[in-house]
Amino acid sequence: MNPQEKQLNALIRLLDDPDHEVYGQVHEALLSFGPSAVAVLEASLREHNFESRFDTRVSHIIDEIQTEGIKEELLQWTQSDDKDLLSGVVIVSKHHDPNIDISYLKDTLQMIKRDIWLELNDYQTSFEQIKIFNRIFFDVHQFKCINKASYAPSDLNICEVLKNREGNSLIISILYSVIAQELEIPVYGVNLPNHFIMAFMDNNLSNFVINQQNEYGVLFYINPMSNGAIFDAKEISEFLTKRQLEEERTHFEPCSNTAIIKRMIAESMLSFQQVGNRRKVFDLTRLRDALLK
Repeated sequence: MNPQEKQLNALIRLLDDPDHEVYGQVHEALLSFGPSAVAVLEASLREHNFESRFDTRVSHIIDEIQTEGIKEELLQWTQSDDKDLLSGVVIVSKHHDPNIDISYLKDTLQMIKRDIWLELNDYQTSFEQIKIFNRIFFDVHQFKCINKASYAPSDLNICEVLKNREGNSLIISILYSVIAQELEIPVYGVNLPNHFIMAFMDNNLSNFVINQQNEYGVLFYINPMSNGAIFDAKEISEFLTKRQLEEERTHFEPCSNTAIIKRMIAESMLSFQQVGNRRKVFDLTRLRDALLK
């Protein structure tokens, strides 16, 4: 056992002290070790039979250390030049699963991408490409959006969604658009209230020729809740009218990757609220606040 482990174990033994002042000092000391303390703290939960107060305190400290690490990663992501969407989603997903399997995630996405790529060619129209994409993504790989008002935390965990082939419209749209963009298909997320959709961008300005009134640079929209059904801006207007919401450009145009990550955090907070996990909600609040700086 090295000197650091000895010091950590000595501090951990004091976590069951009923004196709150002692606990406060031990708590701060353990936090100062950062991620290097997590393995020793986790081992203490497995190896010792302490009272529940000890278990609770150790678990909270582990959560705090991991959340601080995720927050730092998220801050670095916001300062990066490209703000890669998948990287941002992985960072937030670590809050659901600190041991997220990155290799599984990348290998699965690569497999789906390859299956779609094999059926694409340069002579297909945008509509034909999306028709093929939808067939492989929704029919062959059987992805589907969960059609319900509330979501379990697992419905927002990207690896769980890949394994179960179902999740909420935000995560399904993220997977869809990440694969599409890697295939150089210009599909991006649109941050519609209470629903998340995608836009196929009019990179060749073909829609300008068809529709002089087009304001948003979008050829058409894609609804993940309906297995990739294609629709236009009029249906978005109708959707907003039914919900008595004012039309804004953000309802029709692609949003930034930062906006998508903020929405993922907000929906994760809601899901943990619904299952009564206040600790997770508090940790996610810290991540949300980091993005607001």
